Amino acid sequence: MPQTITQVDAFTTTPFAGNPAAVCVLLEAQDDRWMQDVAQEMNLSETAFLLPQAEGFSLRWFTPTVEVDLCGHATLASAHVLWEAGYLKLDEPARFHTRSGLLTAQCQGDWIELNFPAAETELVGSAPSELEQALGTPLKTIGHNWLGYLVEVESEAIVHTLYPNFALLASLPIGHGVIVTSRAQSPDYEIVSRFFAPKIGIDEDPVTGSAHCCLGPFWRDRLQTDSFVAYQASRRGGIVRVRCEGDRVYLSGQAVTVMRGELV
Repeated sequence: MPQTITQVDAFTTTPFAGNPAAVCVLLEAQDDRWMQDVAQEMNLSETAFLLPQAEGFSLRWFTPTVEVDLCGHATLASAHVLWEAGYLKLDEPARFHTRSGLLTAQCQGDWIELNFPAAETELVGSAPSELEQALGTPLKTIGHNWLGYLVEVESEAIVHTLYPNFALLASLPIGHGVIVTSRAQSPDYEIVSRFFAPKIGIDEDPVTGSAHCCLGPFWRDRLQTDSFVAYQASRRGGIVRVRCEGDRVYLSGQAVTVMRGELV
């Protein structure tokens, strides 16, 4: 039987917007090299591999170059595929066993809510000396978390118009990448961000769930609210509803299937 693969645009309802992810529900276990080769062939920011197991699914995520510990948009896409293809009933939660522990997803009408670990950001006095040069803008606030650096800039307009020096950014000791964020001027959302990760083969990720695990606690304290709407201002763009609760962050988004195929 051919192995099917589905491409889903996550954190959007519009095809060719949001963040595309490939989702492969495996017929049997595959080795790491094969999964990395498939991810490289798909050439998307993430390809997700699901394997049915007791009480849920094993879930792993690969960029075109490396396996990662956590990926929000490919988890959202995976849940979407499980419900759409009938692996789960709409009232059944999706349970994923991952490198980041047990993650769950609930179908809530047109939205999917992900239950992810919150990631605190430690404010630091400075960043690598060339980070500001690589981003091409002054940095208002600088923090560090498991994903890399999180920096606040002065305005939403700056976030929208950033054009980083990706070669320089890739050479810096910044972990996976850098989240750039600011308060929003738009009435439709409270905060705006972008995420750059050339060190792991992604110059700019269109919409990044794992970044919002960091943005949730960071902006909760500044906005003085546990819930807010975020916009990731990449060229494709996407909306993320964020809700903080203790050491968890609930990320809600929508998704649309754009392609189905077979690996031969």
